[in-house]
Amino acid sequence: MGRKKGLLRSRNTHIRATLLALSLLIVTSTFSPSCLAEGSSLQHLLAMGDAAFAERYSPEQMSQAISYYEQVLPLLAPQSQSFVLDRLAQCCYELTTFSRGNTKGDRDLFDKGLAYGMRSLRLNPEFSSLEKDDFKAAVQEVGDPATLLWTANNWGALFGYNPLQGMIDVGKVKALYERGIVLDEGYWGGSFHNALGAMLITLPPLLGGDPERGRAHLERAIALAPDYLENHVIYAQYWGFTYDTFGKMSGIRDLSLIESELQYVLSAPIGSWPFWNREAKREAKALLQESREVSGT
Repeated sequence: MGRKKGLLRSRNTHIRATLLALSLLIVTSTFSPSCLAEGSSLQHLLAMGDAAFAERYSPEQMSQAISYYEQVLPLLAPQSQSFVLDRLAQCCYELTTFSRGNTKGDRDLFDKGLAYGMRSLRLNPEFSSLEKDDFKAAVQEVGDPATLLWTANNWGALFGYNPLQGMIDVGKVKALYERGIVLDEGYWGGSFHNALGAMLITLPPLLGGDPERGRAHLERAIALAPDYLENHVIYAQYWGFTYDTFGKMSGIRDLSLIESELQYVLSAPIGSWPFWNREAKREAKALLQESREVSGT
């Protein structure tokens, strides 16, 4: 949610190995003997994409993961594309963490990630049939938390580039996060809660903002996954600082909270969230410096 990329930059799942195996099983089970070479190529590309994804600590590795997964897509039957589309949406979102923020390249990646996410959502025929007439009802038909999270994250990040469009779309992004909480509130370290919480804190009341409800979501995320360090960074950023009507940081609400949460992040181990906990430590350093500049300490 938010951070350096705009209003909704929550980041946000170790995709279960079983999903990858299932995707591969669905595809290879349709091959005839004459398609064995193609099946071998598919397995190789998936393995290479997964290996790059596991080591995505550099933009080169992240870009390689995207490249491999994009090569996989044409080889997959539509009903087995969801896993790869979700990975692509996630990687597009995560690749922007290597930039200084709010660049045209970031916007292009968010657009691309949103497109992949929407493709994944539309694999669900119930969602597709309801989407145009009743988006919120359509979202209730979605059962894949990865699709919900990474679609919403990319979509929300675009609000910073077009605030007027964001005002139109904010309810749809909110619906994706709320559905995710109902479906699996602990998914990706409680990211649905931290994203929705930051959103409610920074939105004006006219658009559904509610700071106290937002704070409760941020605290729930920490309770669910205290070792997912992004939860502490988001709590410090969105409750520790104050925001104006347009969602821009305007001052400090609770300096002691900022200090305690960010110092916790800096001293905590990387643990089981290697990519995002490293990112959280980088963000914590920058936010701690910003808080001291704003407060004059």
